[in-house]
Amino acid sequence: MLLTAPLLSKSTFFGSLVNKCRPAAIANFSVSTNVTTSARTLEEKLGLPPRPKKPLTPYFRYMQEQRPKILAENPKFSTTDIVRVLSKRWSNADAALKKRLQEDYKREQQEFVEIRAKYEAKMTDEQRAELKQLKQDVQDAKDRRMMRKRIKELGRPKKPASAFLRFLIQERTNSPQTAKQTYREWHKKCTEKWSRLADKEKEVFLIESRKDMEVYKKEIALWEEKMVRLGNIDVVRHGNLIDPPEPKPKIIKPIA
Repeated sequence: MLLTAPLLSKSTFFGSLVNKCRPAAIANFSVSTNVTTSARTLEEKLGLPPRPKKPLTPYFRYMQEQRPKILAENPKFSTTDIVRVLSKRWSNADAALKKRLQEDYKREQQEFVEIRAKYEAKMTDEQRAELKQLKQDVQDAKDRRMMRKRIKELGRPKKPASAFLRFLIQERTNSPQTAKQTYREWHKKCTEKWSRLADKEKEVFLIESRKDMEVYKKEIALWEEKMVRLGNIDVVRHGNLIDPPEPKPKIIKPIA
């Protein structure tokens, strides 16, 4: 059955935090419970209704209830201060209160399991495959961001600008983008101007680019040798390794 049904359960803003964070790791937990997020879920990006959210654990439910009170009593408190007070109050909370919250959680958890099963039963095989692919794409993008951050932290030499990019940098000064121009329009104008340049005019930028590229090649080679010695093989270009790692298998999307 094609999944087109409306939202199957009442969702809370804090559902994604369940079972993932400890009290000390949620210093940014400062959004009011009546505020909704504009970010779309992966299911919504595929035109599906949002996936049912997990219920709040007892601690997060307590946090949701108590945070507005603490903030009202101490409006100048930072989020870290609020979390610290909440953690202390939770450790000293009455056993009956914790029992009630635990029972509420167990009841809602059972309801969640049933609702999730109904939700997934309405998904087609094609929708499951699309969702799986989208999750993989999101993870791949996250991995690339983390790798770029890691490479930057390890001080990898920066690749020099190409001849055309050097020309663009010069044009930003000589012929900057006007208030009526979009960046796309300005870039297109610069590209056309570059294509009309004589070879001798382009040669100035090409010589600078080649000169810097030779320096870069030496620097990157030394840097990669250092990374190998330090055991940071994952940041070294595979072509420069004697025994490169196996490439990740590519997922071939089915043809519709």
